[in-house]
This record gives sequence, structure tokens and C-alpha cells, in this order.
Amino acid sequence: MQWYLKVLRQYADFSGRARRKEFWMFVLFNVIVAIVLSILDNALGLSTSTATESGFYYSAGILTSIYQLAVLIPSLAVGARRLHDTGRSGWWQLIAFIPLVGAIILIVFWASDGHRGPNQHGPNPKELAAPGAQPYNMA
Repeated sequence: MQWYLKVLRQYADFSGRARRKEFWMFVLFNVIVAIVLSILDNALGLSTSTATESGFYYSAGILTSIYQLAVLIPSLAVGARRLHDTGRSGWWQLIAFIPLVGAIILIVFWASDGHRGPNQHGPNPKELAAPGAQPYNMA
């Protein structure tokens, strides 16, 4: 839960680096909250679902939609910081717009281990989190 709240406190902070643990714990809690809100939307009748000839259509409810809008900026920010940890620009998130392949590549980037030591985006967050670690002097 602390990782989720850390990302929310850094609401629109696109600078710096984010550990894999920070990113994936945020994603996990984000999915859990979205599922709970979706169930709540269904229970309260705030979402629509329709069976059509081509399959099943589901429209997210108002609670889920508001939540997804609220965490859009923090999600993009933590994604950019995660990419910074691997030495890439946050703009690499745009690769997700390439159908199928883009999302797979982006997930691989997010799952990759970060650069050891400092890079152009700041000090290694793993080393900063180690007991007794001193922050790097980036001067």
C-alpha cells in the first residue's frame, strides 16, 4: 500500500526514477481498486452490459470511470519514471499505440532491471533504499 500512496503523492512528477517494485505494486493496487469499483458499479446499477449478436458489451460505470481518470496522470508519471530507471525516455510510453507489439515491448521495458548507479535521470532508487545508503551527489 505504501508504494501505491507514494505514487499518488508524486501525482505529476515525471522526473527521477522508479523501482520495479514501486511500479508493479502501483499497477497491482490500481487493478484491485478498479475491480472493486467495477463490482460496486454493477451492484449499484451504474454500469451497463449488453449481449449483442457479435458478443458481450460492457460499459464501465461512473465510479470506475472517475477513478481511472483520477489515476491517469500518476500512472503516466510512474510509467515514465520506471522507463527512466532503465535509461529510456518517458516518451517511450507512446509505443503502446502500436497495436499488440507496442504494448508487449512497453511491458518488457517496464519489467527490465534498472541501470546500476546513477544515470541521466538521477541516482539508482535501489541504492538509495538500501540501509545506510548515502544519496549520490549529482553536481
